[in-house]
Amino acid sequence: MDGVLLLEDGSQFRGRLRLPAADARGPWLGEVVFNTSMTGYQEILTDPSYAGQIIVLTHPQTGNYGVSAGHDESARSWAAGFVTVESWDAPSHWTSRESLPDFLSRHQVPALEGCDTRALTRVLRRSGPLRGALVPLPRGGLAPDDLETLLARLAAWRMPRDLVRRVTLGAPTAVSRGEGTINVALLDFGAKRGIVRRLEERGARVSILPAGTPARDVDQLHPDAVLLSNGPGDPADCAGYLPAVRRLAARYPILGICLGHQLLALAFGARTARLPFGHRGANHTVRDLRSGRLLVTSHNHGFTVLEDSLPPHLEVTYRHLHDHSIEGLRHRYWPAWGVQFHPEASPGPQDAACVFDDFLAQVAGNRRLVTAC
Repeated sequence: MDGVLLLEDGSQFRGRLRLPAADARGPWLGEVVFNTSMTGYQEILTDPSYAGQIIVLTHPQTGNYGVSAGHDESARSWAAGFVTVESWDAPSHWTSRESLPDFLSRHQVPALEGCDTRALTRVLRRSGPLRGALVPLPRGGLAPDDLETLLARLAAWRMPRDLVRRVTLGAPTAVSRGEGTINVALLDFGAKRGIVRRLEERGARVSILPAGTPARDVDQLHPDAVLLSNGPGDPADCAGYLPAVRRLAARYPILGICLGHQLLALAFGARTARLPFGHRGANHTVRDLRSGRLLVTSHNHGFTVLEDSLPPHLEVTYRHLHDHSIEGLRHRYWPAWGVQFHPEASPGPQDAACVFDDFLAQVAGNRRLVTAC
C-alpha cells in the first residue's frame, strides 16, 4: 500500500506502507527521530527508550540478517513507527527465526519503506525532532481537507508525559535475576535487558524494581548498590522520582545510565535541555576526561545535562567528542556516577563495558551504607 510520512512542517515523504493489521487505517502519530546504526534494528525496535517515537534508520538496507531469539531488549516494541529505505523479506543468517517485516507486523508497528531517508534526515538535522504521522496514501495524494486535518492533529499532539510509567516493570515487587555475590537494585525506568546481562556476567544479582518504588522499599532488599536505568521521554517529566533518587544516592553507591544519568543530575541540582537533534546511533565517540581514552559508544537520547547548571559537587567525567556535550558525571563526595551513553551497547561496540567493571569494583570494595555529608 502507498503511504506517506507527514511532518508537522508540512513535508511529505512517500513510500510503501506496511500496515500493522489488516484492518488498520491510521494515522499513527509520534516524534520522528533518526538513528545512524548500521546494525541492531531488532534491539533498537525493542528498546523502551523509543516509546512514542517514529524511528528513521539512515542505513539503506534493513532486515538482511532477520530477527533472532534472545536479541530483544524488552518484551515488545515500543516504537510508534519505523521508516527505512529497504526492508528485506528473505533474511540470510543461520540464527534468524523471523523476517523484519513479520516482526513489525507481530508487534503492531507500522513501517514505511522506500522513503528518501537522506532527505528526511537532513530535515530532522536542521529542525530537530518533529511530530509526524504515518498514513495510507490514496491515489492522487492527500486531499487538501485531509492534509489540513492531519496537520491540525499534529499541531495538537504532544508526546505523553507518563512514558516511564507505561514502560516500567508491571510487577509490584522486585524481580530477581542472577545469583551473584553483589546485590544491585535496578530501578526500571525502561531498562534494556542488556544492562541486566552485563551485570550478571560480572557476578551481580540484580533485583529489578518498578520506577516508582519508594526508597524505603529498596532499603528492605539490603542492596550493595543501586542502578538507575535508561528510559523514554523528557527527564523533566520525571520530577516525581527525584526524592527517592536523592535518598538512595545518599545511602548507596549508585550508577545512572542515560535517563538514569539525567535523573541523578537533576536530583543533585542540575538542569537538562533538549539537544538540537539528539544522539542516536552506535558510533558516537566520547572522551574519558580522567584517562584521555576515547570510547566509541552506543547512544539513544534527545536530552542533555546543561553544563552551566552543574553544582560544585558534580564533576564532568566524559564528554562527547563532536558537540562537547556532557556524557558522564560523578559526585565529588558520594559514590555516585552517571553516563549518558549506553555501556551495555545492544547494539553497538563494547568499548564502554568498563563502566560496569569500574562500578562493581567500587561496590565490592566498599560494601556499606554511605552516610550523607
